[in-house]
Amino acid sequence: MAREKVLALIMAGGAGGRMGPLAQVRAKPALAYGGVYRLVDFPLSNCVNSGISDVWVIEQYQPNSLNDHLANGRPWDLDRLYGGLKILAPQQGGSEDGWHQGNADAIYRNRQRIRDFAPDMLLVLSADHIYKLDYRDAMDRHKERDADVTLVTTEVPVEEAGRFGVVEVDSEGKVTGFEYKPDSPRTGIVTTEVFVYNPSTLLQTLDELVAESGGEEGDSLEDFGDVLLPRLVSDGRVYEYRLDGYWKDVGLPESYWRAHMDLLEPDPALSLEDPAWPILTYGTHRPPARIHETARIENSLVSPGCVVRGRVVRSILSPDVTVEQGASVIDSVLLGTTTIESGATVERAIIDKDVSVGRGARVGGGSDVSVVGRWSEIPEGTTIAEGAQLSPHATNDDMKEASG
Repeated sequence: MAREKVLALIMAGGAGGRMGPLAQVRAKPALAYGGVYRLVDFPLSNCVNSGISDVWVIEQYQPNSLNDHLANGRPWDLDRLYGGLKILAPQQGGSEDGWHQGNADAIYRNRQRIRDFAPDMLLVLSADHIYKLDYRDAMDRHKERDADVTLVTTEVPVEEAGRFGVVEVDSEGKVTGFEYKPDSPRTGIVTTEVFVYNPSTLLQTLDELVAESGGEEGDSLEDFGDVLLPRLVSDGRVYEYRLDGYWKDVGLPESYWRAHMDLLEPDPALSLEDPAWPILTYGTHRPPARIHETARIENSLVSPGCVVRGRVVRSILSPDVTVEQGASVIDSVLLGTTTIESGATVERAIIDKDVSVGRGARVGGGSDVSVVGRWSEIPEGTTIAEGAQLSPHATNDDMKEASG
């Protein structure tokens, strides 16, 4: 029997506006996680570990930051003569040209490529969620039920569910109701932005929705939850596949910070050290981290290239971070090529790459998460001035003043 043909689409085009300065200079999927990884590494690694070798990444916002990391698919063994990794970007000069107005619209504008590829199943994935999943399990369940679409779901507190697509299901796992980012969610069961589609049903439904809107382009489609999934749910062939393991949406600085702190739990729900399910990434050669005799490190992850002479507690340091003697980093996430100078304190904060925190300065503290990054008004190589005080509620103007 011929093997089923599976195509994975990784949706990596969003601007990530809710991430503030962390997404000003890069695509959100290119944002670092766990020191040495990037967010996009998770769907890519899940695909490879699930035996899926045809993977297309749909880009739009800040594509260069993502392309530098993707490296033609080589880190995931996707740099192949036939199949492998393909990059899809917005285009001009044809019937499918124009900027993507959402993830459903992005698929519609690439509909002819998908038809030409002729997959038996279409796996559609977000590029910026943290989880491990063998997609074959969800695809097997999809095939057993002869579904039009299978939504991989998880359960979150009801008070948080309004950030996502919220579903209602019956005892057989059939989706009986769907609301996209409702003000008052009725359940805590939400989509994980992992979908298994019947390709012909998906493309036909997109064509119908565009025709009904009276337009020739897909602008009216926007995101999956706006019109596509409600239509498919109303047609009655939508089922869930429940993901019971760890899953984290990192669309807000607070959730991004929390996902890092989860790695430091005594028995973390997400292991980055499982040889049976490796998270693969593109890496450059760096020397081992140098831990000086004056350093004090507690329950932290320290990446290659780091130099630590100060105190690091419950924190994650990306490559090439320097913590000078007399400096303290507590409950924080430091991205690459960052320097914390002597006497400075960083607490409960996210510090972007290429930032220096000056001598005696203090960033963060309290119950909220501080974010120090490069807004469009603040150039690369930002330095928080000596002795500056940045609270968790610092504004963009405060940041500009503190950076001189």
